[in-house]
Amino acid sequence: MTTNYDILIIGGGAAGFFTAINIAENNPKLKIAILERGKEVLSKVKVSGGGRCNVTHACFIPNDLVKFYPRGEKELKGPFHQFCSGDTIEWFEKHGVELKIEEDGRMFPVSDSSQTIIDCFLNAGKKSGIDILTGQSVQSIYKGENYWKADTNQQSFKCETLVMTTGSNPKMWELMESLGHTIEAPVPSLFTFNIKDYRIKDLMGVSAFTSVKVKDSKLKASGPLLITHWGMSGPGILRLSAWGARELAAKNYQFTLQVNWLHETDFEEALDTLKDLKEDNAKKLVIKFCPFEFPKRLWESLVNASGISAETKWADISKKQLTYLANQLTNGQFQVNGKSTFKEEFVTAGGINLKEIDFKTMQSKIHDNLYFAGEILNIDAITGGFNFQNAWTGGFLAARSIIEK
Repeated sequence: MTTNYDILIIGGGAAGFFTAINIAENNPKLKIAILERGKEVLSKVKVSGGGRCNVTHACFIPNDLVKFYPRGEKELKGPFHQFCSGDTIEWFEKHGVELKIEEDGRMFPVSDSSQTIIDCFLNAGKKSGIDILTGQSVQSIYKGENYWKADTNQQSFKCETLVMTTGSNPKMWELMESLGHTIEAPVPSLFTFNIKDYRIKDLMGVSAFTSVKVKDSKLKASGPLLITHWGMSGPGILRLSAWGARELAAKNYQFTLQVNWLHETDFEEALDTLKDLKEDNAKKLVIKFCPFEFPKRLWESLVNASGISAETKWADISKKQLTYLANQLTNGQFQVNGKSTFKEEFVTAGGINLKEIDFKTMQSKIHDNLYFAGEILNIDAITGGFNFQNAWTGGFLAARSIIEK
């Protein structure tokens, strides 16, 4: 049995719902269905932001916003001029959801619950008469002369317009490849580094604002670094993993990480500060007196790693020890052996080649009436609401193009 629709959206996540609702609200006559392979829709929305749903980011200038996307920066400039973070806030407000800005710029529903976003989408979908069909695992997609046909594990569907919002689903990428699209091979993005090192062994929970770089490469980032029981995490590390997704995969996640615990203070400046301290605080213990804004436990660990005992006074520290300490502070070298996934918010670098998409409409350049939105494309961002913003923008543009056809 084949069921006919005007528009079929494959993938019941953020991008799929946003596309469907924006089409239905602007043209109620169109018959729309969302096909979701799982038992529940919007499962990633549910766990996002620790269950609070990081809807977007308070960055309202398109040219600034694109800088948070390791893949997609150039292509998203035009789309963000059409639908940006401010438009997202307005859209949700119109649908009864008020958002708030946190200190770091991330935006959440005032309720602090992702269920608010899920309810908003489900209510809007119901009100607009969108059919939400779960347990529909798409097995094949066929392009007819003026239609698309999708066969699921349960039945067949025909439609005039097909929208793919299936995220990082390898099976769907394969189906798109069979239709002539190129897939950039997926690799993980946004991950933490596994490091076993005596200098950080007992410092779980200690955080510092750092600059980090991968030795013998151009990869570098800055931001808070958090020491964990498995190694290093925090925004600075996640940023480095996002921009280095492909390069670090090629290294099989085995590399040397250089950490400047003093962020922008270089070796010479650090050494000068330490020399001044040697003269001005001669009688004080090195381990107890730190000249930098710095976590106490980390300072003690790096002093120890520089061969300076707990009883050593500043007056007694040697030139060699000062040099070691300045080096530990500004160029600590740590061996990374593997990665760990960052919470539930697993992000993949890879997907549909961006050259094959018209970013004014989100339509395929290979097939008419085939649209894409969200992470099925080779677009990904760092954490902070940016991946969702890509979903909203892509969904909005696809919906507008479909309505105007």
